[in-house]
Amino acid sequence: MVSKQMKEKVAFGILTILTASVIIPTVLTIGFIFVKGIGTVNWEFLTAMPRQGMTEGGIFPAILGTIYLVLGTILFALPLGIGSAIYLTEYAKQGLLTRLIRLAVLNLAGVPSVVYGLFGLGLFVLFMGFGSSIVAGSLTLACLILPIIITTSEEALKSVHQKYRDASLALGATKWQTIRHVVLPHAAPGIITGAILGIGRAAGETAPILLTVAAFFLPRLPNSVFDQVMALPYHLYIISTQVPGMPESVKYGTALVLLGIVSVFFAIATVIRIRFKMANRA
Repeated sequence: MVSKQMKEKVAFGILTILTASVIIPTVLTIGFIFVKGIGTVNWEFLTAMPRQGMTEGGIFPAILGTIYLVLGTILFALPLGIGSAIYLTEYAKQGLLTRLIRLAVLNLAGVPSVVYGLFGLGLFVLFMGFGSSIVAGSLTLACLILPIIITTSEEALKSVHQKYRDASLALGATKWQTIRHVVLPHAAPGIITGAILGIGRAAGETAPILLTVAAFFLPRLPNSVFDQVMALPYHLYIISTQVPGMPESVKYGTALVLLGIVSVFFAIATVIRIRFKMANRA
């Protein structure tokens, strides 16, 4: 008979292979983009305006537009997503209605991004009159990542043991004081994890911004949140499919810059998450 130790070794071996099958292609892909694009990334490429039909110059408007959209998305999605999760977990009466709401949120997480783009086009661009603008694009991307933030925030709040709530209430704190000063600090690492996942998806989406904010070629900076902008995901799509004679190095350099921006947001969120963990342990 096969011993338990042997079964355990086989199980760990299978898990190691599965993990490697995910990590290795990702590392190779990032390495390939880095090698092909690093030669293009320089100060002019990062700070200059595009010229000659985007075949020369830099991508600064697209970089700035992407940052504006990600910051706007976070501004709209985080408060609404965390607030919804707090209500569903801490205040709402658990029953059929809340189960249906959670089911709807889970279903929304699987809706194709182009559907969100059409929704944003109809609601924010046309009905609310924002036009193709940073506001419309940010609101559309916020709707896109809300299901992720709500779901992960709910799970983070549920992971906080009930004894912490009971102890706080026993000391005379109100329910909101308990949530604000006890539950949220302990749930913060999980909530920030959901924010990281949402940021990654929002920064790389093309279809929603194509219909609500992204400009094909706009070699200037926006003057307000109601202006159109260039954005790196859409810009990368355009130079890869619509611009003849575009050097390969420019395509890979643009992709590398997009990965760099997403990595910076990830790093900031990770540092915040680590600080919350350390504060909770103290």
